[in-house]
Amino acid sequence: MQELTSPNRLYSRIEILDKNCPIPKSRGLYAWFFRLIPPLVPIENCIVKDGLTLLYAGISPKDENSNENLRKRIRTHYNGNAEGSTLRLTLGVLLEKSSNHELRRVGSGKRMTFTHLGEQWLDNWMQDNAYVCWLENNKPWEIERDIFKSFSLPLNIKDNDHHKFSKTLSKLRSKSKKNAREMPIANEDNLQRKV
Repeated sequence: MQELTSPNRLYSRIEILDKNCPIPKSRGLYAWFFRLIPPLVPIENCIVKDGLTLLYAGISPKDENSNENLRKRIRTHYNGNAEGSTLRLTLGVLLEKSSNHELRRVGSGKRMTFTHLGEQWLDNWMQDNAYVCWLENNKPWEIERDIFKSFSLPLNIKDNDHHKFSKTLSKLRSKSKKNAREMPIANEDNLQRKV
C-alpha cells in the first residue's frame, strides 16, 4: 500500500485529462491527496505527503462484472459531475458556501449536479487542490475494506462507518439531496461548462 500512501508521484487534473493520460486502463486502487482541506473535514491521523493530505481512496472496478478501469474512474472524478462521482458530490457539498453553487436537479430532474457553472467551479478547485495516484491490482474489491481500516480517510462513506466523520458527511450529503429535490429543476439553457 505504500504506493498509495507515500507515492513517488502525484498527478494533477491537467496531467490526467491530457491526451497522453498516464493512467493505465486496468484495475486497481487510487488515492486522493489535497492541498486545501474542505470545511469541517477532520484531518487527525491522516497521512500527509509534501504538504498534501490523503482524504479519499477508491477502487475501479467495483467488482468482477464491471467494465470500469482506473483511467475511466479517475477521469470521471476530475471531469464528470456530482451524479457520476461520489468524490465530486462530497466536495461540492462541503464547498457549497465557497462556491455559491448548491446541488440541483438538472435535465429531466432525475440527475443531481451542481449545474454546469458549479461543476466548472469544482473543476477549477480540483485543479488547484486535488492530486491523485494509483496502484494496479486485479481484484481491488478484495482489499478495499482493509484500506479503510488501516488509514484515516474522512471523505469516504461506504465501508467507513468506523470513521468519526462518516455519519456527519452522510447527513450533509442527504440534506443537500433533500434540498435539491425540493427546489425546481435548474434551468441551464445557454450555460455551458468550459473544460
